[in-house]
Parts: sequence; structure tokens; C-alpha cells
Amino acid sequence: MTRKQLIIQQAITQNIVNDSLTSIGIMDMDGLSDTVKETYATFPDNFMHTFAVKANSLVSVLKYLKKCGMGAEVASPGELLIALTAGFSPADIIYDSPTKTFNDLRTCLVNGISLNIDNLQELTRIDQLVKEFPETTSIIGFRINPQIGSGDISSTSTATSTSKFGYTLNDGNNRQDIINIYKQRPWLKSIHTHSGSQGCSLKLMTKGVSAITELAEEINQVVGKQQITTLDIGGGLPVNFTSDEVKPSFSEYAGVLEKEVPILFTDKYQIKTEFGRAIVSKNGFIITRVEYTKYSGERHIAATHAGAQIATRTAYLPKSWPLRVTGYSPEGVELILTDENATMTDVSGPCCFAGDLIAVNQKLAKLSPNDYVLIHDTGGYYFTNHFEYNCLPRVAVYSVEDKQDKIEINCIRKAESLEDVLAKMQN
Repeated sequence: MTRKQLIIQQAITQNIVNDSLTSIGIMDMDGLSDTVKETYATFPDNFMHTFAVKANSLVSVLKYLKKCGMGAEVASPGELLIALTAGFSPADIIYDSPTKTFNDLRTCLVNGISLNIDNLQELTRIDQLVKEFPETTSIIGFRINPQIGSGDISSTSTATSTSKFGYTLNDGNNRQDIINIYKQRPWLKSIHTHSGSQGCSLKLMTKGVSAITELAEEINQVVGKQQITTLDIGGGLPVNFTSDEVKPSFSEYAGVLEKEVPILFTDKYQIKTEFGRAIVSKNGFIITRVEYTKYSGERHIAATHAGAQIATRTAYLPKSWPLRVTGYSPEGVELILTDENATMTDVSGPCCFAGDLIAVNQKLAKLSPNDYVLIHDTGGYYFTNHFEYNCLPRVAVYSVEDKQDKIEINCIRKAESLEDVLAKMQN
């Protein structure tokens, strides 16, 4: 019996999923720990790994990642608050929002939170604040867009020629301008790019990292000393959503980086990463109950309680963000696909629009009312975010860990049903 099968059986036998609580998210903390250990084992000691909080903003999960030795990368004031609530020290946080307010910047410098400048207007604000707080311990860098092109998913590609992120490297005289900016500001000790995301190849990601490394070397040479001591190479390692296989792996990425940008694997620079999806996705999944089934145009439809309110990207961009699903019986036994039970199926959610579909025309073992559907690889950007807070039923989240030779399941975020809301109104 696989670990997922065992977890589902226990969730059902312990009455965690039932008629009242029809969808839950599961985070496998042991799997999460193994992933972080693999990350640290793969890269040398000059690498510091931060976790992109936007990928999983659950405080309990972030506390666990902190315990495992990770820092935090945040891209909004809300994410910063969540990271601080989870116990991350300011020195272990990187602030990367492209729309930082003056107060945001002040907060970072006063508290020693590292940040990456997005544009020249933000630089003007930082110039003013550095004069006000000359003793700040914040590590300040500039986000560079190396303009290396798009991956397979254009909407999430961050290093295109027209990307909204960072200071473009190849437009006009920008390269020389950024060299001058660093030369005039000895407190600029870091440089940053984020060239990867889902749909980007390792070759494309590495091209972006190589570009800022070459730029850092040129700046240090012009300045006449190693002013830039930190290279923030971002995250964006893609995830394989087609099977349980982890590919590309951290080891594969490290191998390509070491081959193409070997200086990263020396002690010359501290290297910071901002992995998100690759850390959490395969360590989480959704379990949802099938409420009804029917046929429409000879297509079998299984109506569940997990849809666009949880899997927003999949519902709106199904070709870019496909998800695997597996059926389970009411007793938690996996429905094995055979020639006899194979049925082309749409798995739909509870939202009132036609595109609310988790799976479209997938060959699945035939589903019936009160069966369960497991939605794989959803530990990041699905139930782990707060986008679905205003939707009911709200999804409860549980953590699982091995304790004394058994799997222990604990609630880390409660659900809120319609009955709960009405009870509050009556009180």
C-alpha cells in the first residue's frame, strides 16, 4: 500500500472526510522534510535556500520549513506578516514585491530585511532611505531582467523582453547604466534575477543565472573590489504534474548550473535561492467526495466539491496547468483502472460556471456518488493559499507525519461551513 493510499484510508476511517467536510487538503510533512534535505544536500554550503511564501502561505507549513532550515522570500506585505508570524527572523527574509510602497521599504531597512529593487523610481526612494538609515543591515540588490525569452507558459514567464519584473538588461544603454548605479552605491551588495517558472527549461533558467553572474563579475571588476557578494538566483524550478516522478530534480538543476556557471559552486559568492512550487507541490494533495454523477453528451461527469475555488489556475488555464486525479471507493480503496471500468470522465467542481473542471475527458475508473477523488501535486498554489477564503465550503487542511510507527493526522486549518457562518450571524 502506498503512503497516499494509507493516508486516504485513515482520513476516511477517522471520519475526517464525510458528508459535512467534503474536501480536505493534505500536507505530508515527512515528505516536505525529505525534499528540503535533498535541496541542501544537492548544493554546496555557500547556498542559502529561501522558500517562496506565495507558493504555500500556511503558517504551520512555514514553521515547519523554518525548522528544516529554510529562509523566506515574500512578495507582498501580507506574505511578510505571515512569514514573521511563522517565526522567520528578519535577517532570513527577502522582500521582492514589484510595487513596494515607501513604508514597505522603510520597514525593510529599519528591521534588516533584505530586498531587491525593481526599478529606477524605487532606487530613488532607497537612496533617500539609506541616508536616513545608514547603519541598516539589509542586504540590498537590484532585480535584473536578462530578457532571455519565454518558457512554455507565457503568463508565468518572468524574463521575457517585456516582462513587468525588474530592470531590463539589454534595452538601450541599460547594461552600462546598471554598472554605474552599482559603482555609485557601495551599499548595493547583491544582484538578483528570477528567470525560471513552470514551463521553463533548465537551459533557459541557467541562461538567466549566467547573465547576472557575468554582470556581477563585470561590476566588481569596474569597481575594483568585490562589492557584490550575494547572487540571488531566484527559484522557478518546474514540477512534473504527469506522474509521481520528480523531474527535473534539484540534482539535475545543480548539475546544469555547475556546468554552465561553475563560479556559483565556489566560495566567491553567497548564493540565495527562492524555490517554491518545487519544494511543496508533490508533498500535498486534495481529497474530495463525489456528490453526484451523470452523463452529458455521452460524457461521464463526476461532480465534486473541489473546483475553481481551490484549483483556480487549472480551471481557467487547463492546458497549462493540468492535474492528475485518481478515484477511491467510499472505504478508501483505490479504484484501479481496467478495460472494464475505464470511462472518459469530466471531474467538475461546485462553482456555477461551465469551466469549473479539474479534469476534462480523462480516462478514469468509473466514479460513483460517495466515491472520493484524489487530486495530486497540489501542495503549492492550490488549497495552500487563501484565495478561496470567501468560497464555501472552505477547505480544511491537515498535516500528516509518522509518529510511533503510525501516520498521525492533525488539522492545521479548519474548514468553515455554511452552518458555521449562519451560527455566527445568529450569535
